[in-house]
Amino acid sequence: MSTVEFGLDTFGDVTVDADGAPLTHGQVLRNLVEQGVLADKVGLDFIGVGEHHREDFAVSAPEVVLAAIAGRTERIRLGSAVTVLSSDDPVRVYQRFATLDGVSQGRAEVILGRGSFTESFPLFGLDLRDYEQLFEEKLELFAELLKQEPVTWSGATRSSLTAQSVFPRVEHGSLRAWVGVGGSPESVIRTAKYGLPLMLAIIGGAPERFAPFVDLYHRALEKYGQPVQPIGMHSPGHIAETDEQALEELWPHYSAMQARIGRERGWAPMTYDRFVEETGPSGALFAGSPESVATKIAAAVRALGVNRFDLKYSNGTMPHEQLMTSIELYGTQVVPRVRELLAE
Repeated sequence: MSTVEFGLDTFGDVTVDADGAPLTHGQVLRNLVEQGVLADKVGLDFIGVGEHHREDFAVSAPEVVLAAIAGRTERIRLGSAVTVLSSDDPVRVYQRFATLDGVSQGRAEVILGRGSFTESFPLFGLDLRDYEQLFEEKLELFAELLKQEPVTWSGATRSSLTAQSVFPRVEHGSLRAWVGVGGSPESVIRTAKYGLPLMLAIIGGAPERFAPFVDLYHRALEKYGQPVQPIGMHSPGHIAETDEQALEELWPHYSAMQARIGRERGWAPMTYDRFVEETGPSGALFAGSPESVATKIAAAVRALGVNRFDLKYSNGTMPHEQLMTSIELYGTQVVPRVRELLAE
């Protein structure tokens, strides 16, 4: 097994204090910076910060938060999870992450996606009917920007560019840019077409279900004449000293989050039995003791052959202190144990 990276993802969920009262957005952001500092301290490879435009998430500008983390860390790579490219301008996204790369001495990444929420479309005056076209065209332009050469491009979703240079330039090589995919074959093929790394969002069911997408991605890269690229996976979870403690801490926050989003999307409420099933060997919820989570991560990495595993450690209103404990256990106990298991 080649070297595997281990990262964290957070959406900057609004959390609660010891009395169960929601924190302000500002306090959540400050706590998130502390979480990033701890992730660097315990040796993790990456932290990704999501972009949302709604009350229950504090982060609408991931690059600003990542820059704050960059100023207090030395090694950890810094990226989005994801940047909603469909409702942003590719040139400005590239410039912001190229700037982050400069101030962090080459540690910036961007994970591009269409996003799982749609609030940014009306907020920025976009029509959801253009959902597919917006992402396709903007990803095409972003792929051109990554070459760091004058860009000539035209499309229907923004003004054309003619031999336009874009600054700042990344100092060493190219900005690392992934595409986040939720399980659409068309999205996997599109990612391969542009020769970009693939990040699989596995948030329900057995991770092994995604093996056909991994195979499809490899075949599509070959078809388009693109070089081999990394594949990552992103899944939710929580780590505590014991399995029982992890599930006890996670359930009220995770179930409330699922119920809140489910009401918007027409999902059935999650039952406790379903929750326990997802935390088991065949589920996508990586929650439990360090040994349990490490065993499950190692199995998923082997099954899919991924090059990076990102644990989405933020889960609804779960308090900052529990998130910090989860991060520390992930970095100091889970990751070393996964490396041992993979070496075997």
